[in-house]
Amino acid sequence: MPAPLLSLQDISLGFGGHPLLDGAELVVEPGDRLCLVGRNGSGKSTLLKVAAGLLPPDAGRRVVQQGTSILYLPQEPDLSAHATVLDYVAASLPAEGSDHRARQLLDALELAPELPTATLSGGEIRRAALARTLAPKPDVLLLDEPTNHLDLPAIEWLERELAGLSSAIVLISHDRRFLERLSRATLWLDRGRVRRLDQGFGAFEAWRDQVLEQEERDRHKLDRRIVAEEHWLRYGVTARRKRNERRLAQLVGLRQQRREERRRVGQVQMTATEGAQSGKLVIEAKGLAKAFGELTLVKDLTLRVRRGDRLGIVGPNGAGKTTLLRLLTGQLAPDAGEVKLGANLMAVTLDQQRRALDPARTLVEALTGGHGDRVQVGGQSKHVMSYLQDFLFTPAQANTPVGVLSGGERGRLMLARALAQPANLLVLDEPTNDLDLETLDLLQELLADHPATVMLVSHDRDFLDRVCTSLLAFEGRGRWLEYPGGYSDLVAQRGHGVTTRSAAEGPRRAREEKPAPPPPSPRPERKARLTLTQQQSLRELPRRMETLQRGIATLQDKLADADLFRRDPAGFAKASTDLATLQQALAAAEDEWLELSLLKEELEG
Repeated sequence: MPAPLLSLQDISLGFGGHPLLDGAELVVEPGDRLCLVGRNGSGKSTLLKVAAGLLPPDAGRRVVQQGTSILYLPQEPDLSAHATVLDYVAASLPAEGSDHRARQLLDALELAPELPTATLSGGEIRRAALARTLAPKPDVLLLDEPTNHLDLPAIEWLERELAGLSSAIVLISHDRRFLERLSRATLWLDRGRVRRLDQGFGAFEAWRDQVLEQEERDRHKLDRRIVAEEHWLRYGVTARRKRNERRLAQLVGLRQQRREERRRVGQVQMTATEGAQSGKLVIEAKGLAKAFGELTLVKDLTLRVRRGDRLGIVGPNGAGKTTLLRLLTGQLAPDAGEVKLGANLMAVTLDQQRRALDPARTLVEALTGGHGDRVQVGGQSKHVMSYLQDFLFTPAQANTPVGVLSGGERGRLMLARALAQPANLLVLDEPTNDLDLETLDLLQELLADHPATVMLVSHDRDFLDRVCTSLLAFEGRGRWLEYPGGYSDLVAQRGHGVTTRSAAEGPRRAREEKPAPPPPSPRPERKARLTLTQQQSLRELPRRMETLQRGIATLQDKLADADLFRRDPAGFAKASTDLATLQQALAAAEDEWLELSLLKEELEG
């Protein structure tokens, strides 16, 4: 068995209070693909810095095999010591080597080598840092949130690049799909210690739940032992003195063990405040267009968003996703076309820049608006301290200025604010940024159960699959096309996922730059026809409507039983909900079939 390239042994490190790392272990062998997971604030980034040799531990050993090269990607890279992007990337290469690899990576990441580092955006800084880390092909790669600020084309390119490297990789990420595709073993950092599962991230959550259930059973047994010993102490002290002293010492030890036990951080408790029901048609856009100078972001878009839809907007950075979201919600006027908003809309927006958060205000003021100490959530009045604890904020943080919160804490605070407001339209721009996996799970469940219409922008493929009923995808040159289903469905229909802006627009731009060919000989005019996707939908919709009608008939027969509510209230409620869902799906299918049938008649004359 080869010696480990890198190992951390019994690492302890604290910054006051409970130690962040308490006997943590890490072993990296050649070819390893390790994902490091844990709650926000559990110490994942700290452990990676210790592994990179950037942070000395309070106790324990860091051992690196002689000659092993290690490169670390931080969450916030510093490029200030380098004038251009190429200078920054090439600095990680051997002095006598060529910069060909650096230029190749920058080209793949669509970054100009001579771009000044002082002018880079957050996404460009992340791309430059990735190129610098990947260029030398080190023995060990330590990657802290490598997908932050990346769009979908860059994330999928990075997946392919990492899969093709021979380097051992230790990876921190909140992108489930990214972890599932790259990891072969999972490291769980929990309460200062690292537990290892020799399977990829796909098996982690079931294993974690089993571990926590066993802990709860052990804790219950410990509590019962303490109760039994206390009962003996009160009523059974009649035996010999030495035996009594031993039992008493044992009880003191059990109490000490219970007192010192580090309990797991609780789950975020999300409750959303529902608004009054909106009209059936939430948003209708006709011939929508928007450009800034010569840059066309939206061109001739016609779209309907109905009550209960979950519409995702996907595309590369710079395609205009946020602009499109603002156009559809009436926050930005179009250059052409019109947007009609449905009746009785109550919209709540969560923007990716979190501009609604005043950095000078405290957490309590951010939730209450500076008035009183209670918030209205789900139709009930709740004390603001209790509501803060639902989102894992401690009472000591209540008067902390928003400006000092971490990215994950600001994300949770924005969710707390948004979910406390009554809404029947949720507009979410990159809602998953900085949220840990457990919080993402709960957000997905809440959106799935919430009756509001949802419109969101996200680069998280797993989140899009779990939440969205359709996706509006960038096709290039301001064109957007709606696809039913989530991201996996989009890939199946298109044959590929989201491409870069230059790739989407390149073929058309190339055609425009070519000299005009000589006019062809006259040919008979070809009739316009439905696309293949539309033809398939027109064939499948009648079968889908028949299936829905059978399901509706079955549920109506069940609800016709006058005794059902008394006998099975829960079954009655579920049947009623299922019936409403099927009726809504049938209405949508009938509308789609009618639209396609009329379009076919129109095209075929």
